[in-house]
Amino acid sequence: MNKHILVIPGDGIGQEVTTWGKKVLELIAKKYNHTFSFDSALMGHVAIEATGNPLPDETLAKAKATDAILFGAIGHIKYDNDPSAKVRPEQGLLKIRKELGLYANLRPIKLFDELLGASSIKPEILKGADILFFRELTGDVYFGEKKRSEDRKTASDLMVYSKYEVERIAHKAYKAAQTRGKKLCSVDKANVLESSRLWRETVQEIAILYPDVQTEHMFIDNAAMQLIKDPKKFDVVLTANLFGDILTDEASQIAGSMGMLASASVGDSVGFYEPIHGSAHDIAGRGIANPLASILSVALLLDISFGLKTEANAVIAAVEKTLKQGFRCKDIADKTTSENMICSTDKMGEIVLGNIL
Repeated sequence: MNKHILVIPGDGIGQEVTTWGKKVLELIAKKYNHTFSFDSALMGHVAIEATGNPLPDETLAKAKATDAILFGAIGHIKYDNDPSAKVRPEQGLLKIRKELGLYANLRPIKLFDELLGASSIKPEILKGADILFFRELTGDVYFGEKKRSEDRKTASDLMVYSKYEVERIAHKAYKAAQTRGKKLCSVDKANVLESSRLWRETVQEIAILYPDVQTEHMFIDNAAMQLIKDPKKFDVVLTANLFGDILTDEASQIAGSMGMLASASVGDSVGFYEPIHGSAHDIAGRGIANPLASILSVALLLDISFGLKTEANAVIAAVEKTLKQGFRCKDIADKTTSENMICSTDKMGEIVLGNIL
């Protein structure tokens, strides 16, 4: 197989973890006789610093011409502390999703047994949890009209959805549910929000087309509670942009750390793969970021964009073997982890590479 991959390291620890995602791809290509070519591009704070634009035209052109994109992270503390900034790193991420038609964000929440002690949740509640989130990516308050009054004392963000936006991601979620536990939970706030009432009505219509899948509707506040109370009750979770953003960060605690969670943003063309964690500038450059989410994002890339399930499984198996051997980054270490088993970013990456068969 001959494929081209665009690597966008982004900001902060994104630049450190994508190094290992790329190295895993290079090794997979060598071991399984594929040809992967690579290019790189700027996006986010680094792009603003270099060009004044969080998503330069050159980056967008490269993204539209590639077979898959491996992304790192986006953001910088200077913008967090300046809400009035007109140009922000996150604008680059929102724009590339829109331009590439990446309307479905897939976030698998799967707990490796070796990390049962890394979460603050009781092991007996967590063991066996395996959830696949489908978060809609191109609608909701992130893209709705934003207003601020002239006196700057009133602000609004329009939460808006069109029926077709709900339909297209619902179909993807139901098809995934058919290959898993045949259960789908659609999360909304239909008792309060009109956009959620459209969401629920549309999902109810789509559900009829998938009679083999058990459908449940749940309000966002209840879902947030149930996710911690009994995560094993969920199989596929379908939800809107804002709710999905919040719920998947909450669900990171099921997997032990954000440093373990990969994601895929897909539509009808190129796929975009990234860890769900942020740029984490407080630890950037210290060599302690966990590269496993980026490496697991590579497994999603190999599977979803390239259809290479054997290769994807080899990457997942290497991560699992590394954890079984007792190696941990700081974010997933617990009280039983000895100091000599706590790895730097580079050491963890090297160990995973050595475990790929």
